[in-house]
Amino acid sequence: MDEIEGLLSIGTFARRVGLAPSALRFYDDCGVLRPTRVDATTGYRYYDADQEPRAALVRRLREAGLPLMDASLVLDGTAEEARDVLEKHARRTRVTAAAAQSAIDDILSDLPLGRRRAQALVGGAELSSAVRQVAFAVATAATRESFPELGCVLLELGHQEIRLVATDRHRMAVRVLRPHSQPFECETCQVLIDLADLRDATSWALSQALVTVEVDGSVVRMRGEGEVRLLNAFDGVFPDYRMVLDGLAAARHRLVIDREALRRALAMSSPGETITLHTNEQQQLVLSSAGPSPLPEAGGLRAICTGPPLRIAFDPAVLLPALDASVGPDVLVEVSSATEPVVVRSADQGSFTTLVMPVRDTVSDD
Repeated sequence: MDEIEGLLSIGTFARRVGLAPSALRFYDDCGVLRPTRVDATTGYRYYDADQEPRAALVRRLREAGLPLMDASLVLDGTAEEARDVLEKHARRTRVTAAAAQSAIDDILSDLPLGRRRAQALVGGAELSSAVRQVAFAVATAATRESFPELGCVLLELGHQEIRLVATDRHRMAVRVLRPHSQPFECETCQVLIDLADLRDATSWALSQALVTVEVDGSVVRMRGEGEVRLLNAFDGVFPDYRMVLDGLAAARHRLVIDREALRRALAMSSPGETITLHTNEQQQLVLSSAGPSPLPEAGGLRAICTGPPLRIAFDPAVLLPALDASVGPDVLVEVSSATEPVVVRSADQGSFTTLVMPVRDTVSDD
């Protein structure tokens, strides 16, 4: 019988709380979750509906990997004891996960590469937008004559992410996508795809709700509803973008700038002109140039400036496309020095990052 005198049988209670009957018997034996009644003749266990919150908490604690002794303290101890136990377990879990990831990475690095094979599911519009965001950093035709691989976009699948990377040596754009609940089939793999081919494929992907991206050796497939697009990987060596990102110095200056105002000022500059950004004593951001005409925002930009006084120069032709590829009303600029790569991020989209090289400050030289 499912119910006796308002009590629930072990099977009914198990279905309600998401635990197996065998688990409930174990928790009874351990004293963690006692049934309200045990039939003296049959040994059947019965539970009260009021026990459901405790049972659900037991399930969640065990799903988190908490040892039974610690789980008992959370269930029956004071709030301070529960918090202490959970915080210690969280720290242990992070350390264990980091050690496991490090060991796996070491083992994978020692294995032969073999055939590259991976796949992941991503939104078609999201994929198309990501390609648009990084495309501006792909090298021009002149640079591609010496470095043909820089005319490509790096497609990387691994660590439960899809990354698109482009660089022309003066700037670099990185866009990270999170797949839709579909695991990768193998270790991290990278392929280079010509920008023109990738743009063509992702224009089609824009009409697809979901696209499966498959890497199979030197072939990349994009599968939508009843249609497959094939792209051939470019045989070349792309710069180690992770080494570049890891080698960035800590930011000494952070500027949150009105993106459209900065974009408007850069767009008004003359070809080949250098624009200098500097902070004044009131921590306002001021723009100046060596050109004959004053900039529209020369009186100061609406911005939040932190860090010591700053003066840094850019080629507008390099910085402007990075602003155009960003989203949202504000842009975050992180500067370590006037001679090192500058990080440009959308203030409200951390998955898109651009590195832009500053130039010599010709305004201060005059």
